[in-house]
Amino acid sequence: MSDKKISHQEKYWDEMAEEKEFPTPFPMEKFKKYAALEMDILDVGCGYGRTLKELHENGFNNLTGVDFSQGMIKRGLKLHPYLNLVKNNGDDLPFPDNTFDAVLLIGVLTSNIQTEHQQELILEISRVLNDHGILYISDFLLNNDERNLNRYQKYEDRYGVYGVFKLPEGVVLRHHTTEHILRLTKDYKKLYFEKTIFNTMNGNRSNGFYYIGQKR
Repeated sequence: MSDKKISHQEKYWDEMAEEKEFPTPFPMEKFKKYAALEMDILDVGCGYGRTLKELHENGFNNLTGVDFSQGMIKRGLKLHPYLNLVKNNGDDLPFPDNTFDAVLLIGVLTSNIQTEHQQELILEISRVLNDHGILYISDFLLNNDERNLNRYQKYEDRYGVYGVFKLPEGVVLRHHTTEHILRLTKDYKKLYFEKTIFNTMNGNRSNGFYYIGQKR
């Protein structure tokens, strides 16, 4: 992804940091089946700390969040001053190898539209994740309604990926196939995968999924 694209995305999320609410639910009971309370957990693209707050309320205490939006981090620390939220510059995670027992990636792939960049992100997550560590992902899948089909087709030539589209406010996002997600996580043992329907941050409905895998 070009510096210009990264800069635009960061600017968008900084501007929307106080406005946007992320309504996608976190499957806490399912996550608890694979994650112990004492685990060190990293939320990549933590936003304003919504999921980390929920984990903290459920007894998880070793929690860290990173996000490239200073606005989101500022909002998160104001709402949840007990959380460890860090602004992350660039694509590299600022942690040594094998630091965390579990990593969360919630609604982040949708903002990283190029497959190569998504692959690099998963590799970087794998670097900071312990052997046999847990990877949790939730994100958006392709939809078949007329509104989405029209915008997928409209932007495919421009961005080279079917499922990419641009919102009226200017941010570019991506919906995925199940096969693409399973290819991204091929180095993980799939423990759980479920398709679902999410409400989006703009009040629409979209196909989505929950995924839990274990690093091989």
